Amino acid sequence: MCAAWYRIVGTVYSAVMVKDADIGAVARTSDEKVKAAKLKHDKMNSLKDKAFLINLGITVVLTILFFVLVASVSEDGEVSSFDPFSILEVDSGADNKIIKKAYKKMSLKYHPDKNPNNPAAEAKFMMVAKAYEALTDATAKENFEKYGNPDGKQSLEVSIGLPSFLLDTTNRNFVLMAYLIIMVGIIPFCVWRYYSNSSKFGEKDVMYDTYSWYHHNLSEHTLIKSLPEVFCGSAEFRTRNKPLKEEKNDIQKTMQTVRSQMQKPKFNHPVCIKGNVLTHAHLCRKVSGLSAKLRDDLNFMLQNSSSLIDAMITVCQHQDALQTAINCIEFGQFVTQAMWTKDSSLLQLPHFTKAEAEHCSKGKNAAASIKEYIAMEDGEKKGMANFSATQKEDVLKTCSLIPDLTVETKVFVEDDEDDQVYEGDLLTINVTLTRNNLKEGEEAGLVHAPFFPYPKQEGWWVVLGTREGKIIDIQKVTKAGRVVDHEIKFLAPRQGEYEFSLHVLSNAYIGLDQKHPVELTVNDASVLPEYKIHPDDAELDDEPTLFEEMMMQNVEEDSDSDDEDSDSDDDDEEEEEGIKELSAAERKKEELRRARQKAAAGEDDSDDDSDVEEVYTEK
Repeated sequence: MCAAWYRIVGTVYSAVMVKDADIGAVARTSDEKVKAAKLKHDKMNSLKDKAFLINLGITVVLTILFFVLVASVSEDGEVSSFDPFSILEVDSGADNKIIKKAYKKMSLKYHPDKNPNNPAAEAKFMMVAKAYEALTDATAKENFEKYGNPDGKQSLEVSIGLPSFLLDTTNRNFVLMAYLIIMVGIIPFCVWRYYSNSSKFGEKDVMYDTYSWYHHNLSEHTLIKSLPEVFCGSAEFRTRNKPLKEEKNDIQKTMQTVRSQMQKPKFNHPVCIKGNVLTHAHLCRKVSGLSAKLRDDLNFMLQNSSSLIDAMITVCQHQDALQTAINCIEFGQFVTQAMWTKDSSLLQLPHFTKAEAEHCSKGKNAAASIKEYIAMEDGEKKGMANFSATQKEDVLKTCSLIPDLTVETKVFVEDDEDDQVYEGDLLTINVTLTRNNLKEGEEAGLVHAPFFPYPKQEGWWVVLGTREGKIIDIQKVTKAGRVVDHEIKFLAPRQGEYEFSLHVLSNAYIGLDQKHPVELTVNDASVLPEYKIHPDDAELDDEPTLFEEMMMQNVEEDSDSDDEDSDSDDDDEEEEEGIKELSAAERKKEELRRARQKAAAGEDDSDDDSDVEEVYTEK
């Protein structure tokens, strides 16, 4: 409910507080052009959305219901206070006779016998009895005067007041059905719908199907002319760009006007064809012939273009395709400025056409690119001979807005006094971006892009790659200060001489990209002196950690218990052996005694006797 009001307040605030610089109108000097730019970026149009109007209607109804309930509770509910005079509908100074008469009248009116199956009447009857007691009973009256309640001091109780129709027994089937529909049907459906929608999106609010599409169609050999078709196949457009029957003629006409700029389509799906045609109509600045519906579809694509192109660059980074990533960045520039590959970068200036751009590129003080044109003095700038004073002022103002960038690089190893780089070192490449067109303390504003229907913040892509076309690092720098530092960190490769390429590319302007070589010499790490550990550090390394001490303690306890068990087992074995030996000796002794008795009796058992003595002696 708060979201709708927040959106209204935010939209109204943006409409009132909007500045010319925020909508790209700073390069327009005439009032008509400023008004046109403001109308183009008027956020009040977002309040006319059908879904928002439905949401607003529901919000208004619920808001009114909320205030009605609050007013009702504050006036008639128990939350306000317990007032026996108000309950009995008598004056605060009424005597006992009037109070008793009012009680008798209201008790008869709300008695449960006269109001069967009426919980509200029963509750009113109890309140009337309680109010009468508070005004007539001495103890209850004292409690009411002291604590505001005839029952004495009460703890805080909070309850929910339900509408009477919910308590009516005749409506219980309806209430039960409504409860089941809401709890079993509506709420689970809303949760499922939210989960199913949110599960489709990955990083940067881009759908997983879109990432899959990019992975399938982007490679290290993808050309920039193939990117519009890849862009139009994004999953976000598959529902919106389904061509209607009444749109086919308009699409065919538009295709005829941009066919020369289009690459031969690789996908013949109607959604891809429609999106491809609309994208090229924007890139060629030929949207005037589009219907209102097709313009809305094109604006929807442009609204999502920034996040989708960033997703394309992310996929190129995962595929380690440097040149394709650069092509995607340049494609984003073309989309922002509504230009294509063969167009002159001078067409970014207001009022410039192909004729003015061609004139500027020839003769004295020629400037073939926007960068050369901006670097010239204002009096030397060509192409404005037929412009009015207002138009010339527009051009010069735009030249001051387009960034003039200086790039400086420095390679070093942190916390290392030696300037040499060895294998495995953590290298840092510090890239310093200086916007020379800004003064100290100023910040870059929105991009000057009159053909792009949405505001876009200026940013720079910093890409570090190898000669083989592999990506080491790629990041977008969005800081708006005059001087911006950006660091790239990576591990030094093996020994050898290296030359990396540092690309600094604009996210919105064409012709301002820069490429700088970064040379690096990596030395063999084996020549470094052997690192010797300090004795104190060695002793610390030898000391067991807390975890090791705990493990050793557990091992010692286990070993002690094992030793005790083994000792007890040995003792038991020795006792058993002793018992066996003792019993054997006694048995032999008994045999010897019997043999001697036989010998004394004259029997010839001398040999046996000697044998027995030998055995006994051995034992």
